[in-house]
Amino acid sequence: MTGHQKHYGFNFLWMFARYRPEMVPQPPALAELDFLAKHGFNFVRVPMDYRFWTKGFDYLNPDERVFEEFIDQYLEECTKRGLHMCLNIHRAPGYCINGNDLEKHNLWADDEAQNAFQFLWELFAKRYKGIGNDRLSFDLLNEPPDIGQYGCDRAVHEKLMRRIIAAIRAIDPGREIVLDGLEGGHTAIPELADAGVIHSGRGYTPFPVSHHGAEWIPPMDMPAPIYPGEMYGTYWNRQALVDFYQPWREVEKLGARVHIGEFGCYNKTPNDIALRWFTDLFDVYREFGWGYALWNFVGNFGIIDHGRAGARFEKIDGFNVDRDLFDLMVNNKV
Repeated sequence: MTGHQKHYGFNFLWMFARYRPEMVPQPPALAELDFLAKHGFNFVRVPMDYRFWTKGFDYLNPDERVFEEFIDQYLEECTKRGLHMCLNIHRAPGYCINGNDLEKHNLWADDEAQNAFQFLWELFAKRYKGIGNDRLSFDLLNEPPDIGQYGCDRAVHEKLMRRIIAAIRAIDPGREIVLDGLEGGHTAIPELADAGVIHSGRGYTPFPVSHHGAEWIPPMDMPAPIYPGEMYGTYWNRQALVDFYQPWREVEKLGARVHIGEFGCYNKTPNDIALRWFTDLFDVYREFGWGYALWNFVGNFGIIDHGRAGARFEKIDGFNVDRDLFDLMVNNKV
């Protein structure tokens, strides 16, 4: 990212609502951050839900103690260890890829939501002005929806993102900003290649491999995972992954930088299939020179205690680590 340094690491779910139903943030996990620093990782993405500091859709009156007691602490502990922190709004006023029906307003259509979204990023821009880009970046919105969903098309999305970028840069002109791709982060956005931001892609393709057995996915006609193999009429192998990312390569040619802000494989996918897929995915990212952040560190998608049958676990620095996945992550850094 900054200075074209490649960033490698994990998503940390300290302020992620699915795992914090009581809406109480978690303090930074210091031993986990120590692990990252010791083993050559340098990137911490923090997906956040605005409801941790906002009650009753009162968007413009946040409880700023949450920022002071938690987000400031996240940044401090990352900085101590030389880790870059990327703040991401995972649930924004009026939109979330998970449980959007919980929102009162529509980020893509309602002034209330768009003004609140801008207010939040202006608040963070003011709070962290002067913090170097080696320490901090802003990922504006996690995984915008499918084109046409909730009234979000390319033009609506571009207009809103340019508005928020301009608002942040009016306060902190040099702040490093990240934009997730459309359609859940998977679709490149060449119309924003000139925005001077990092474009954040996803590594969840093919979906039957990455999300096999995920309980929160709506019932669908999803084939059993196979890799390499044919699903949805495509023979998925390394070349198919290269082809999938070609639009992102085209955005790079327009001058933008690309980072994979999330990727991973749920623990219900058979381990041999998961490892074959991960091997090709990492190899593609290394070829392209892209950094990446696994979703997540500890948990069903992580490298620690994910519970996937057949995985080879080894104790490393007190953690029960998937040794093969860990080695792939370490060995495929550029």
